[in-house]
Parts: sequence; C-alpha cells; structure tokens
Amino acid sequence: MDESPADFQSTGSLYRRWLGPLLEKDAGVVDAEQLTQAALGALGEVSRRRNWPLIARLLSEVARDLQRFDLSLEQTVFGCRFPNPLGLAAGFDKNGVATGVWDRFGFGFVEIGTVTFKPQKGNSRPRLFRLAAEKAALNRMGFNNNGADAMCRTLNRQELLSGSKRPLVVGINFGKSRDTPLEKASDDYAASLELLAPFADYVVINVSSPNTPGLRDLQESSQLRHLVSRLRCIDYCPPLLVKIAPDLDNEQIDELGNLAKEEGLSGLIAVNTSLNRFGLDKRVLLQTGRTLGEEAGGLSGAPLANRASEVIRRLRRTTGSSLPLIGVGGIDSPKVAWERITAGASLIQVYTGWIFQGPDLVPNILEGILQQLQKHGCSNISEAVGSELPWQQLES
Repeated sequence: MDESPADFQSTGSLYRRWLGPLLEKDAGVVDAEQLTQAALGALGEVSRRRNWPLIARLLSEVARDLQRFDLSLEQTVFGCRFPNPLGLAAGFDKNGVATGVWDRFGFGFVEIGTVTFKPQKGNSRPRLFRLAAEKAALNRMGFNNNGADAMCRTLNRQELLSGSKRPLVVGINFGKSRDTPLEKASDDYAASLELLAPFADYVVINVSSPNTPGLRDLQESSQLRHLVSRLRCIDYCPPLLVKIAPDLDNEQIDELGNLAKEEGLSGLIAVNTSLNRFGLDKRVLLQTGRTLGEEAGGLSGAPLANRASEVIRRLRRTTGSSLPLIGVGGIDSPKVAWERITAGASLIQVYTGWIFQGPDLVPNILEGILQQLQKHGCSNISEAVGSELPWQQLES
C-alpha cells in the first residue's frame, strides 16, 4: 500500500504559516518579486521531477487536498475540455517552468506567459508592490521573460502530454518585444506563435498591458484586425483570444466585441491590470515613499473587481452568448467568482487574490460554485454563464 509522507500538512495551512505573515505587510525582508521568483524556482524543479517517487507522493497529497472534481463543473469552451472553470492567470508563471504541476493545485487550466519573441529584462526594479490592506498589487514588470525559444525548451524538458491527454488546459499569452516597432508587431507575435503553437491548447494576444510603451495602441480596430489576420495564417494556429484593458470606455468595449465576432476570434479575456487607481491615488507605497497616483504601473486585485465585472457584462451584451469570455481581475472569493460567471464569463482566472488567500482559494471557489449550482437547480456551470443568477447565502 502506498504511504503518504508522514509529515504532510494541508497545503493551505503551510502557506498561511510560512507566507501569511509576509503577505500581511506591504514590504519585508523579501520583496514581492523575490518571493514570487523563489516560489517559481522551487515549483519549476518539482515540475521537472514530478515523476520521482517522493515528489510524486507529495504532489498526490497536494492534489488530494486542493482538487475538486464534479461533472457539473466540466465544460467544452472553444473546443477545449475544461475540467473546471478556474485557471491561473498569465503573469505568474511567465516562462512556463511549472506547467506540469498546476493541475495538482486544483486549477482547470493555466495561462503561461506573457512571453515575447526576444528575451527581455523588463523594467527597472522595484517593479512589483504589495498593497496588503487593500488585497491588491501594483506592477510595472514590462514583460520580463526568457523569450519564446527558451520557453520552447522549458516546455520540452517537462515532457508534457499532448493536449487531449493533459490533466488541464494550457494557454500561452503572447506579447510584443519591447524594441520591436508597432509596424512590425504582427511579425513579432507570429514568430513567437510559430515556435510555441504545438504546446498551446489556446493562445492569447496581449495588447493591453500598460507596461510596454505603445502596446495598448494595438487595441485599435485596424491594428488588431491586421494582427489577428497575420496570426491566423500560421499553420495549426490554436484557438485565438485577445486580452483587453479595463480602462476602455463603453464604445471601445463594444467595438472590440464586434471585432471579435467579425474576425472569428475564439474568445476575449477581460481584464488586464488598470491605470485607474480606484480612489487609491493618495495611498503611499512604503518602498518608494510615493503615492499610487505618482507611480507608473497597472493595479490588480480587489479594487479592480467591480470594473472587471462591468466589462464582462458589457461584452456579454455586445457579443451575446456565442463568444466565450474569460473573466479575470479581483476574483478572491466564491461570491466574486460566481458573480463574474453569472455576468457572462464561461471561465475565470485568479492571480493576486490567490497570492493573498493562498492555495485554499481554489477549492473554496469550486465548492462555492457547486453549492450555488445546486441552490439554483443548475445541472452544469454552462447554465449559469450570463444568467445573472444572484449569490445565495449559504446556511451556516
């Protein structure tokens, strides 16, 4: 009989014990970026060695703790079978080093990247800041990553199964190399996609990060149409999605929704980080002594939740039920997750909320969705998408 490691404790309790005290403060001995890199370094080693007996047993214990399986959570979206609707958003595993283990943490899909064709260091440090009291973060990373060729080697080393056999769906998020001029952006994206398409179940055109100069100009209709047309010409192009900014006005959101339908995009992801400070302009960053209003970068986390829901709801009205939407931004509880789904998101992603809440957020959200489906008499999550069904308080 297989024996579990004797000293295994719940993943959530370990996270709270060792990282909880650090996350209760804006800054500490280890800054936010160093902490992320240390965690990813360890997870990357685990992913490469996930079939070693001891590591495999530890990962099995993590999976038993965090995974939740139920047929009512499964759905097929843009041709991909998702075991559950909750994914890890792009920006955390930029280089795909831990792609082989994200399913053990309960995720139904993972989006790796943002990756650029050329490796780049990103913006100068400090460039990632915790806002502990607000459960938020400010980042101006600037697409720091090892480049598309390095990601190709990294994914090859992990010996991932083919798409239909993977335990979770893998998306790859692509950005423009910083020193590539806008008029050559389509070739830059295409070069990355040609290398990495075989590893992706779906791909995302990131034209909405606020941290690469000029990038958001690619959200303009004619620019985006050209980019989509260029990428679609690539052999075996996976389902193609676009990630949009929360700072667009309603007219721009409607225009992008209509463009997505006309160009036959597989879906839209809403939203990226925001240049809006949502009333936190005077909030001082301890690391720099300057206010959020004075600092460059995109805001993520809880303050973004209402705006992210508004954008999903607007896109749903514009595109109807035919275009799948992925909701991201400020999702940090089962209630917020349910509200994003019923606003129109077929799938949802977490990042900042997952950092603050810890690994238990994933099973908590999935269990909350299951309870709401039961309370509303829904047999599958697809029935809740865009339904505007209210959150029903659970009996204590």
